[in-house]
Amino acid sequence: MAPRISAAAIPICGACEVKTIQQGIAMAADGDTLRIKEGLYPEFNILIDKPLTLIGENYPVVDGQEKGEIFRIVSDGVSIEGLSIINVGVSYTSDHSAIRVVRSKNFRIVNNRFSKLFFGIFLEKSAHGVVEGNRITGIARDEYNSGNGVHLWYSNNVTLTGNQIEGVRDGIYLEFSDTIRIRGNESRKNLRYGLHFMFSNNNVYTDNLFENNGAGVAVMFSKGIRMTGNRFRKNWGPASYGMLLKEINDAEITGNLFEENTVGINIEGSNRITYEGNNFVSNGWAIRVLGACYSNTFKSNNFLYNSFDLSYNSIVNDNIFEGNYWSAYSGYDLDKNGVGDVPHRPVKLFSYIVNRTPETLILLRSLFMDLIDFSERVSPVFTPDNLSDTQPQMRRIQ
Repeated sequence: MAPRISAAAIPICGACEVKTIQQGIAMAADGDTLRIKEGLYPEFNILIDKPLTLIGENYPVVDGQEKGEIFRIVSDGVSIEGLSIINVGVSYTSDHSAIRVVRSKNFRIVNNRFSKLFFGIFLEKSAHGVVEGNRITGIARDEYNSGNGVHLWYSNNVTLTGNQIEGVRDGIYLEFSDTIRIRGNESRKNLRYGLHFMFSNNNVYTDNLFENNGAGVAVMFSKGIRMTGNRFRKNWGPASYGMLLKEINDAEITGNLFEENTVGINIEGSNRITYEGNNFVSNGWAIRVLGACYSNTFKSNNFLYNSFDLSYNSIVNDNIFEGNYWSAYSGYDLDKNGVGDVPHRPVKLFSYIVNRTPETLILLRSLFMDLIDFSERVSPVFTPDNLSDTQPQMRRIQ
């Protein structure tokens, strides 16, 4: 039999010669395209071990029947597009996924729909891939029996764009994954974090929405991070944050919106970070700084109608606050240059008290709170005496 000169397109459907996806993969040659017609395909443990393109027409349903993993990719150059993948099996010993990519490069997972899943898309030691336009909808109720929407482990040079994720444990999870670009995704109503990453360096997060997640966003043990144009909204709860930073160094957090979170940003052990052009709106705490945070710069940010703009648990400050707008600023501008003539001290004594005795929060907006905050502004004792914005802006920064 003479070898084929060009790739073939293999139709798959109930009335076709090839009736199952696994049968199509078995008979396909490298570079072929499987065109999966509309219908139901009750299949699981589908192994893709050659470079193929799978394209669904009108979102054919691949039903794993809760028996295990559905697709496993172990070849470079695989593309999966336009499928509806449901009923991934739950396992407490194996991270069953709708699509798992293992030690592969140049993959594309585009415009698929995932539901009734354990893990959605799991990338394991893979690189140079695209995950774009997928909709992942889980029904997670407990952390121990739910997985993540998109999970990256030891994977590099991957782009995640325009995905919608909700109802899973962590919307997007990265561990030991560098040079990742995450742009224009929406991660909502997830059990734990909308975004969670650790030990993942030189990554860029742009124009994403993280909203109404159980604990917000957690960013840990990483460096060279750039986060710009993201929205962190409505992450409420006693242990919830718009964003938690722990052991993050040499990063840029610019042009983001932190709105209606218990804590806009909770910072611990993070150094040499530039916070610029962010909007902190109607949070409980806009920024909460815990120990060992040095050489950070906060400039040209808007602090609007937060219960507390800034909380410190130390009387030592090594960070710069410059040229921010504070809606709580009560100074004046006699020379009309747009900069307040009196420095603004954003740390209230009452926030210091609440950190140590949370029950005192019941006194928020009381006359007692106003009196102690006024006394601390006049003569700082419990808050850093050098922590002030010497150039407070009189108008909101556009």
